[in-house]
Amino acid sequence: MDWSKSGEEALKEYKKGDTVKAVVLEADSEKERISLGIKQLAADPFAGSASSEKLAKGARVTCEVTAVKDNGIEAKLLDHDLTTFIRRSDLSRDRSEQRPDRFGVGEKFDAVVTQVDQKTRKISASIKALEIAEEKEAVAQYGSTDSGASLGDILGAALNKVKGGDDEGAAEVEPEAAAKPKTKRAAKAAADGEGAGEASAEE
Repeated sequence: MDWSKSGEEALKEYKKGDTVKAVVLEADSEKERISLGIKQLAADPFAGSASSEKLAKGARVTCEVTAVKDNGIEAKLLDHDLTTFIRRSDLSRDRSEQRPDRFGVGEKFDAVVTQVDQKTRKISASIKALEIAEEKEAVAQYGSTDSGASLGDILGAALNKVKGGDDEGAAEVEPEAAAKPKTKRAAKAAADGEGAGEASAEE
């Protein structure tokens, strides 16, 4: 009855007395039975159409939330006649943002295709994977944390680039930071030390 929905889900859209169009799939004269299909009126999204061929692993897609559940969200791919379910752990790289309830039905978002299963006819997508990919892209284009630049510096440079800021100035890192990379722990210790020095000066 439907390429992407289960038979049970598709049946909910019909009631006795409805007039529908269908395709004759089989005619058995001995059993006096005709088999009909409704989904065959439309092309199979998994049949190798130009649209489905773009859904390889790593493809970026725009989705719209159709249902919010405790363990994730259901969404439809706007440029494809397909649906996906995004698990809670794939909603964000930040654990505090891995909450399905922060999404609303009808809300649009971007994600990355992580798996295309032809046999089960399922598409897996992840917002978390998109965030990681964008971070790697920013690091590759605007600098590396190995050079002393913090992730904030790198992403800030990328943001300034998008806003039309000074490319060279946005990507520069302070000489002191470039001379000696700091770990998060070292940076925190340095910050604590500065705070102590300021307190002594005030006294």
